[in-house]
Amino acid sequence: MTHLTECSKAPAFSGKDQDGNKISLADFKGKRLVLYFYPEDDTPTCTVQACNLRDHFGALKKKGITVLGVSPDEEKKHKKFEAKYKLPFTLIADPGHTIIDRYGVWGEKQLYGRHYMGLHRTTFLIDEKGIIRKIFLKPKSKQHAEEIMKAWEELDARK
Repeated sequence: MTHLTECSKAPAFSGKDQDGNKISLADFKGKRLVLYFYPEDDTPTCTVQACNLRDHFGALKKKGITVLGVSPDEEKKHKKFEAKYKLPFTLIADPGHTIIDRYGVWGEKQLYGRHYMGLHRTTFLIDEKGIIRKIFLKPKSKQHAEEIMKAWEELDARK
């Protein structure tokens, strides 16, 4: 799984979003960022997770949290996914696994006894200074926004 740890500097990245715009980590300096990696657009669990984040987007935004999704899908597929489910956040296309590899979320998986390589659903909470504050190795897709908000509240309470 990921080689990154909490309290380490988030690796710099850049890629293109569903609209073809260039996006980089530097664009989010001074903001709280949720960088969530998911295997594939429009699949059951990925859709549940994205819709949970969509449904709580207002509450996340109110708390100053920006949401950014990353998967190996192409820009066009992201655009269809965004439109179909009315997703209010940015999705980065990473078909070459540049960001995925940098964050260490690609690896061996198992399904029904079959082993294969794939993306491990993982979420990173990155603070205003670009430091990873929390890593969810197995986010709860149906309650992911709630997990995120609770984690930020706990981090704030420690300050």
